[in-house]
Amino acid sequence: MNAEMAETEGKKEEQKTETKTDETKAENPAEEKTQDSSENKVDDKKKVEPSSAAVNNLRVLENIEVRLTVEVGNTEIKIKDLLRLNEGSVVELDRLAGEPLDILANGTKIAKGEVVMVGERFGIRFTEVADPEEMVQNL
Repeated sequence: MNAEMAETEGKKEEQKTETKTDETKAENPAEEKTQDSSENKVDDKKKVEPSSAAVNNLRVLENIEVRLTVEVGNTEIKIKDLLRLNEGSVVELDRLAGEPLDILANGTKIAKGEVVMVGERFGIRFTEVADPEEMVQNL
């Protein structure tokens, strides 16, 4: 008998709580709209998540080291000419003086630039950056 009374009392409390919740919604429709719009914002954020997932994937890659190389120029010579090289020898390259140098990341051309001095070391100033789509095609 006591268990039945406790169960009945519990059901009455649930009904009171549901009634109060419904009354609150009826009294404050603006709050209800605010809650709905905030839920929509959350839904909108979920819709954007594929791009944020891509951003997270890029963040994983951010700490991977790459070798940055500056190519002054190149040329082809025969092995017999290579064997004759010694101190003071000059080999002509295919690039003109003053022409921008190629900047490579792990062997892939990413930009062009010019040599600058950074303290007592050489540096490279980027003057042209390759289009990302073009870089992917060159892989």
